[in-house]
Amino acid sequence: MSTRLPTLRQLQYLIAVAEDGHFGRAAEHCFVTQSTLSAGIQELESILGVTVIERTKRRVAVTPLGLELVARARRVLAEVDDMTVTAKASTRPLTGLLRLGAIPTIGPYVLPKVLPPLRASYPELRLFLREDRTAHLVEQLVGGALDAALIALPYDTADLEHMVLADDPFWLAVPRGHPLAEAKGAVAPDVLDSDDLLLLEDGHCLRDHVLSACRRQAAPGRAGTFQATSLYTLVELVAGGFGTTLLPGVALQSDHIKAADVVLRPLAGGVGRQIALVWRRNSARRSEYKLLGQFLKNQLSPGKAD
Repeated sequence: MSTRLPTLRQLQYLIAVAEDGHFGRAAEHCFVTQSTLSAGIQELESILGVTVIERTKRRVAVTPLGLELVARARRVLAEVDDMTVTAKASTRPLTGLLRLGAIPTIGPYVLPKVLPPLRASYPELRLFLREDRTAHLVEQLVGGALDAALIALPYDTADLEHMVLADDPFWLAVPRGHPLAEAKGAVAPDVLDSDDLLLLEDGHCLRDHVLSACRRQAAPGRAGTFQATSLYTLVELVAGGFGTTLLPGVALQSDHIKAADVVLRPLAGGVGRQIALVWRRNSARRSEYKLLGQFLKNQLSPGKAD
């Protein structure tokens, strides 16, 4: 006698209820009636022999086991989606939907440069873009909500495959009149005043990369008082004389940084980060992501004209 297995539709219902916390809204997102969705959840629980949703008059809650099953359901649906897209794109790579993530210190500066030629070269590729911090992007990538992501290395990508697209050296930004504003040549990281250094808030990988570049283990001085949420804010704080900061080279050509009243100096020793494309190791579309990575790498190469 064959074992009854959950259907893909039932897994979709489970994920929808977990995300919406409400049977009615979940049913709307799944384009079914509430009774159909409720019956599907009940049948899923019957097949599994466990309760995954706790129901009361006031709220709907996913059980601890249910949360684990939701994570697994996302991975199952991601694999099925991969399989479907791979079959359709077997003769035409980089077609159909591709969900791409990017961190805030890369996306605004890289995507405007690479997306137009990508669209011209692969007109049947439909991109869904999401900007978020590295940890959130990796979580969504592993869970199947994203297909690939643009992040900065070093970062622990043990469960993911990656391709380095470009080196991204750091530049020192100081206010006019600062002692280092008139420095000749590159500035050595060890001469930077730690009490003067401004950083992004916790959770941004650029914060960790800057601390590492300055050989600091924790946020110094004013970094504990001023914690920015964007490079734009950091640059404006520097222009206002509140301190200094390190900026990724990829951001220097943006209009708001070029217009800022700050002085930029290169750092000695090639200190910086690497821009990389990451994806799931077991993805059925690995060959497509490698193709995408090579395309992006070519677009970001130093000799490529803007």
